Amino acid sequence: MTKPDTQPDLFPPTSDHQMSSPIIPERIRRLAEAARLKAEAGEVKEIEPAAMAESTEDNALMRIGGRLRRSNLRDLENPNGDLFVADLLDYALKDDGASMEAPIFSLATKPDLRVWKWVSKDGNKSLEVTPSVKGRATQHDKDILIFLVSQMTEGLNLDRPDAKSRTIRFCVYDYLIKTNKSTGGKEYKRLEESLERLSGTRIKTDIRTGGERIKESFGILDSWRIVEKAPNKSVMVAVEVTLSKWLYNAIQAFEVLTIDAAYFHLRKPLEKRLYEIARKHVGKQSGWKIGLELLREKCGSQAELREFRRMIKDIAKDNALPNFIFTVDERDTVTFLPKEKNRLLGLLN
Repeated sequence: MTKPDTQPDLFPPTSDHQMSSPIIPERIRRLAEAARLKAEAGEVKEIEPAAMAESTEDNALMRIGGRLRRSNLRDLENPNGDLFVADLLDYALKDDGASMEAPIFSLATKPDLRVWKWVSKDGNKSLEVTPSVKGRATQHDKDILIFLVSQMTEGLNLDRPDAKSRTIRFCVYDYLIKTNKSTGGKEYKRLEESLERLSGTRIKTDIRTGGERIKESFGILDSWRIVEKAPNKSVMVAVEVTLSKWLYNAIQAFEVLTIDAAYFHLRKPLEKRLYEIARKHVGKQSGWKIGLELLREKCGSQAELREFRRMIKDIAKDNALPNFIFTVDERDTVTFLPKEKNRLLGLLN
């Protein structure tokens, strides 16, 4: 199939005195009117028509951007030479084994400005994580890395030459949809904040990836930049990031594990971290046990042991983890089991 000579002009130029008209003005007016009528009937809280129009236009803008700009990603300005274009639509989710093992990411929901140090139980692995002034990268920030690791791993599986590059370009809409996020304007701001923390957080570790130890401190991301914005909006359409050598080496060596898509339905940072640990350590075993104190260390939790016990018991009761359940006994032993095995045991009993 030959490539068209020109691409459709998704965002027409605007003058300083005249904003572009809404992409679907009639639909916007209908939605605003429907919202007003429902508000009058007491069915929903009244929404300002202007806010309705802005929200609808934002979402329409990004939906169209997702469909059309994906085909343009290769044609945007490329001052960095070769890069990997994350334009795949059908791929398994992958997480890198090194960050599943070590508690790199903060579980806090507010800026975490403390230097974090961790040493494995056997003393063979250690890391020191230093946050930027904007805080340490969080477990939720890691969603970006999982998206990028998944895309690049599939690119390698398909023998794509560009999957050998450390620099990745992706469509923001694709990322939001894959990671179960809304496409409203707030998510674009959150993405920018996450990229800032990921590039600002510095790591020193003796954990090898791809057989290589990175001896100097490094950012989780080397750099990031917006390569395209909607001209009449402040939202990102396409973003370019450069992975750290540490993470890149792990991907190139296929030191990754497949994770369940339901991971992105987990809302608590601790839930996500517990799932990673279970996925890493249970594997194809019938189960896996760990002491509560050691589990707290592996999670990277800074809560007191009593509070940590309460939190994980609440999560166990909710049964929220994809594919796994776990229990905490009176001796503070935490046992993880595959849900399928638990179902079969229940049938036998």
